[in-house]
Amino acid sequence: MSLRITLATAARVLAQLRHDPRTIVMMLAVPSLLISLLWWVYDGGRLFDVVGPALLAIFPFLVMFLVTSIATLRERTSGTLERLLAMPTGKLDFLLGYAVAFGSVALVQAGATAAVAVGLLDMQTAGPAWILVVVAVFDALLGVALGLFVSAFASTEFQVVQFMPALILPQFLLCGLLVPRDELPDVLGAVSDVLPLSYAVDAMRDVQAATDPAVAGDVLVVVGFSVALLALGAATLRRRTP
Repeated sequence: MSLRITLATAARVLAQLRHDPRTIVMMLAVPSLLISLLWWVYDGGRLFDVVGPALLAIFPFLVMFLVTSIATLRERTSGTLERLLAMPTGKLDFLLGYAVAFGSVALVQAGATAAVAVGLLDMQTAGPAWILVVVAVFDALLGVALGLFVSAFASTEFQVVQFMPALILPQFLLCGLLVPRDELPDVLGAVSDVLPLSYAVDAMRDVQAATDPAVAGDVLVVVGFSVALLALGAATLRRRTP
């Protein structure tokens, strides 16, 4: 692993994003628009304050998963990845470069989404807004890590989309948004305990109580999942798509 190569990879990815306005809009604007739509659905009522923090974790996670997995797949199908790995660039350099690049975008995305939710839509939270931003960034990075991992197993963009109902939808159903996790049947509760999105949502909800020490614990679990997924991604990443 080389820090110089990792940063060079990140700079290249950011330069490519700069010339893709549709992707920029999707990453930066879509989570804010979805949060605003949710506020409209609930007419800005108390239920928005209850559901809003959970979706503030889910929306960045989902968007970054889609963008990262498709972008990485394109690198492989276009032959760019094979050319890079023929040079001193290692698989971990490549994945960490993508994580740094999309992590930078995630920081802007999380700040914008939290600003809209708390500042414009008046979502009530006991914790300061900057904690929301920090947690949202780590949740978005979890989506980046999962997207990098999943891209190794897809041959087409259509196959990437197929991972949505297979990997994302079960996590959405079991993360505690629809039914509190401690009220799930025992088997589903056990499954929920090993799904990363459950801890991402828990961390965002813990921000409702600024002094709750569980925030740090849930964030550490999210970081652990992200690191593990990046390591697995480096181990399974293929140079080319068959």
